[in-house]
Amino acid sequence: MGDINNDSILSDKSVKIFVAGHRGLVGSAIVKKLQALGYTNLVLRTHAELDLTRQIDVESFFAAEKPQFVVLAAAKVGGIHANSTYPADFIAINLQIQTNVIDSAYRNGVKKLLFLGSSCIYPKFAPQPIPENALLTGPLEPTNEWYAIAKIAGIKMCQAYRIQFGWDAISGMPTNLYGPNDNFHPENSHVLPALMRRFHEAKVKGAKEVVVWGSGSPLREFLHVDDLADACVFLIENYSGLEHVNVGSGKEVTIKELAELMKEVVGFEGELVWDTSKPDGTPRKLMDSSKLAGLGWTPKISLKDGLVDTYTWYLENVKQ
Repeated sequence: MGDINNDSILSDKSVKIFVAGHRGLVGSAIVKKLQALGYTNLVLRTHAELDLTRQIDVESFFAAEKPQFVVLAAAKVGGIHANSTYPADFIAINLQIQTNVIDSAYRNGVKKLLFLGSSCIYPKFAPQPIPENALLTGPLEPTNEWYAIAKIAGIKMCQAYRIQFGWDAISGMPTNLYGPNDNFHPENSHVLPALMRRFHEAKVKGAKEVVVWGSGSPLREFLHVDDLADACVFLIENYSGLEHVNVGSGKEVTIKELAELMKEVVGFEGELVWDTSKPDGTPRKLMDSSKLAGLGWTPKISLKDGLVDTYTWYLENVKQ
């Protein structure tokens, strides 16, 4: 058959893989990817079935199920408002989830674990594009430091278990993600889903214009979550290093370009107006993903194709 994964640790399609957080944006994409690749033994638990913050429950789960691989995509996430309102939740819940899953996985003979974080782990004034070695070189963005500190602790925990026990725990840090199962909430969603919802609602109402904050000049990077899922499988198969790995698209787009592309994809015919009295945020945020590219992985989904795919999902699952 010429299967390129002949010698891969994932070559046996019946290996037991636990995807923690399988209902979220990231976890759902990873499950879809693994199923498409023919994996038949995925272990999935909803929050109601297994509360990952409860140590005894997590220990019992691992002792009973004995998965061979773990992808840790479960986390408490939220925007600036949520982080500043519930800082205790963001640091405590994420530390509990990570500590319980990583430790129980090691103690129950898991072969390999992939921990997923976020680009917010980096210092507020990190060099652009941000390389992996920028971690812990300066102060964090104060608005999400509770979440970031937990994620940094997760990276360090994976490293510590590798150093002390020789255990194969790796970490991937994705850039801004989007795609099916994203959060399209009007108040606390990220820029891309928020724009999609606003253009859609304006189209439905026949509005004459959509007003967007700022000048549209800040540069951002977006990665479709299906590309991330592909990268996760690639890392499990091909990477066993101490350092975490950035997972980005390597392509920058201005907020203005994003808004214009979104307007086109959604089919909004009205005017796009920029409210320059409102703040722009960070001028540029891009991750240096050259390490991952050097290992042999690059993203496949263009921003336009990704937006079309996401809007199709939105129409089928979200719109009122």
